[in-house]
Amino acid sequence: MHVVTLSAQDAPRYRALMLHAYEAAADAFTSTAEERATEPESWWIMRLADPKAMSVAFGAIDNGKLVGTVTIEFSSKPKTRHKAHLIGMFVMEYARGTGAGKALLAAALEAAKVRPEVQVITLTVTEGNLPATRLYESAGFKVFGVEPMAVATPGGFKSKVHMWLELPHSPHATKLSGAR
Repeated sequence: MHVVTLSAQDAPRYRALMLHAYEAAADAFTSTAEERATEPESWWIMRLADPKAMSVAFGAIDNGKLVGTVTIEFSSKPKTRHKAHLIGMFVMEYARGTGAGKALLAAALEAAKVRPEVQVITLTVTEGNLPATRLYESAGFKVFGVEPMAVATPGGFKSKVHMWLELPHSPHATKLSGAR
């Protein structure tokens, strides 16, 4: 298994993986398979090959198959340029426990660390998703709040846990560490 930066050529298999993700882990995403299935190919390509370089998508490849993905988004706004946001983390059921999630997360964190303006990474995880929460905590992410009723699902509302990670190169690291 290895991790690669996804490109426009990966759009068909990325689309297939994410449509499966929206079905298999419906509580984890705010989008549904039905709504995303209607998106044109150009939408999927933009997710992977943002011409403004404001996001980078990674894929975990095992035996030539895309088995997992994560995307890190960057902000172009002056007041939020110091933040990145991790989205779209998913690993196929049969590939869980192989280190794919950890490798994807490491690749996303490295992509943020090479941007000196990025000082913090945020993400949300559905409350109760202990494997994902443990993965993020193992990388140093800390909880900073819970958004109740964040996602409406057929089984009822689900809350989202908000997490953050201050990057070590942050010039404000010592000032902010006391503010947690």
